[in-house]
Amino acid sequence: MNVYILSVLLGIVEGLTEFLPVSSTAHLRIAEALLKLPMDDAYWKMYTIVIQAGAILALLLLYLGRILEFLRTFPQGERRDRNLLTHPLSLTILAFICTSVPALLLKKWSDRNLGSLTVIAIALLLGGIIMWAIDAWSTRYEPTTTHVEEIGLGQSVWIGLCQSLSAIFPGTSRSMSTIAAGQLVGMDRPTALEFSFLLSIPTMLAATGYDLLKEIHPSKAAQAAGQAAAHVTMTSERWIVLAIGFVVSFIVAFGVVEWFLAWVRKRGFTIFAVYRILLGIALLIWGGRIVAG
Repeated sequence: MNVYILSVLLGIVEGLTEFLPVSSTAHLRIAEALLKLPMDDAYWKMYTIVIQAGAILALLLLYLGRILEFLRTFPQGERRDRNLLTHPLSLTILAFICTSVPALLLKKWSDRNLGSLTVIAIALLLGGIIMWAIDAWSTRYEPTTTHVEEIGLGQSVWIGLCQSLSAIFPGTSRSMSTIAAGQLVGMDRPTALEFSFLLSIPTMLAATGYDLLKEIHPSKAAQAAGQAAAHVTMTSERWIVLAIGFVVSFIVAFGVVEWFLAWVRKRGFTIFAVYRILLGIALLIWGGRIVAG
């Protein structure tokens, strides 16, 4: 396949799935297996990081006004009933810490043991069932938290810990983890989704920066084990491929976030749960053939 067309396809996959509760990791892994991409190659490792950066930039631009408003009202908040510990920015940082510590501690184990398509399929399937059940359950009760300014310390810690599951178990999805966790502790759908987006900004920036740093400056332990990435030789074609993936991912993610917000306010998460379940079942049935073929 032409590398430019390939870059467009991968950019679309990343932009479509990064912020939907369907796992971008799972979809990129499936696409890589279907397209027979050499993902051990240093260039393609860097490529996946770069296109993720495009999706992050889209979210940052979409939420720039909201972030500036949070900064302007810090620490008392829009309703002037918050403090240094309970302002939405503080709670986002707290949730990020609760995500990053378990994720870092278990990352090597996860990379070594949980990268197969079978594990990803199981995570998709179980995550879809959990998401569907929680979304249906939450509609039977009146939400206690209907605005990000009402989120408490306990809710923030809980959501951060739940998001760490997505870093440990590929295929779980950051969005699915945080949205379902928020609904479980009384948030309505828009509030759970907004906090999920807010939390994804520092989480994705840190994860992408960490992965890029590892590719550029591998650790001494990795070098000693022969795991250091080979030097990436950049050509004009490779720069163009990177640029295409970045731009396509940015454009698609920019449109998806706005659409997702509107969809959830009216219809909820059922369609995404069903999609996860069907994809998980299909991957369990045909996953081995995808890899072998």
